[in-house]
Amino acid sequence: MKNLLLVVFAILLVAVTGCNEDDPRPENPQENYELEGEVTTDMTLDASNKYTLNGELIVRAGASLTIPAGTVIEAVGGQVSYIAVAQDAKIFINGTATQPVVMTSDDKTPGSWGGLVICGKAPTNKSDASAGAEVSGLSYGGTVADDNSGVIKYLRVEYTGFNYTEEKQFNGVSFFGVGSGTEVDYVVSYMGKDDGIEFFGGTVNASHLVSVGSDDDGIDFADGWSGTGEYWVALNSTKSGIEGSNNGDNGAATPMTNATLRNLTVYGMGEKPFYLKEGAGQVTIDNLVIGGLVDSKEQAIFYADSDDTYAAARIAAGDVVVNNVRFVDMAAGQTKAVEGLTFNENSEATGAGNGIEKPDWMPDALNKVNETLNVIN
Repeated sequence: MKNLLLVVFAILLVAVTGCNEDDPRPENPQENYELEGEVTTDMTLDASNKYTLNGELIVRAGASLTIPAGTVIEAVGGQVSYIAVAQDAKIFINGTATQPVVMTSDDKTPGSWGGLVICGKAPTNKSDASAGAEVSGLSYGGTVADDNSGVIKYLRVEYTGFNYTEEKQFNGVSFFGVGSGTEVDYVVSYMGKDDGIEFFGGTVNASHLVSVGSDDDGIDFADGWSGTGEYWVALNSTKSGIEGSNNGDNGAATPMTNATLRNLTVYGMGEKPFYLKEGAGQVTIDNLVIGGLVDSKEQAIFYADSDDTYAAARIAAGDVVVNNVRFVDMAAGQTKAVEGLTFNENSEATGAGNGIEKPDWMPDALNKVNETLNVIN
């Protein structure tokens, strides 16, 4: 047995088994590394190695974690294992269309590990943000709208959503107060126990997001998120495909959520396909294909709670704008929108690219769409 311990304050424990001087050695042996602890200096992983996440891995202020294309990180299931990036730290996920970075679990069931958490210094309307993110406990938020937490490109996360506390679960990817200097493009969340991808305030923009099979919402934005989302796909979520809110404690909190969303496909939800709640905020939607509601067919496609006076006020003020929407596979008599919300229908709307078919921009290596309920083929 040969053991190699590397401490860069992120604990990288290497265990290479069954070796002695007479054993044949492969020309390019794959090292097995255990990830846990803290990253306090710049660190780069190697895609040729195997990485096991065995607990929390936190990138601290002043440090960066670089994950090259083709890297696979496998979490130990059944415990609080997650990767978090603190304020003033950076993560560089440099996947490609043919070699994405994959974060998964050794237990291929939803909720078997935590997920990825990014904390930035951009504005949020949560007054207690400095007290810590609901998962990880790291501080987030501030006044730096163009804050830069790094680059996330071509990432797939799977089987996330472990309980952080009795009341809080991890999302696939959580953005807490992340700034517009951060690049987010081509991110897939597959079979998470909570939301697939969620924005808690911040100003980060995000393109080519896919959430498949989340046990809560597919994609969620809240707490004063002010950003642009383009080419989003949300499929087969237990609750909502997309959920948008302003603030759960004060629906009129400022800075108000201001979301600009373009080119969306939302299909196959259990409850509310597009749910506007807790004040909603200002939401502009253009080119949306939506439908396939599984349960609760009495709910409107665009839904807001009847007692949510703040959301109703935003809708009445014309702050929720929906243009070029195509409704598909609706139940007979199903309502399209909550009272007061107007929209412009367009039978030629393409949504994320090809309506309810797999969009051309989705690389085969990232694709988890065809592995779900065959909604998109």
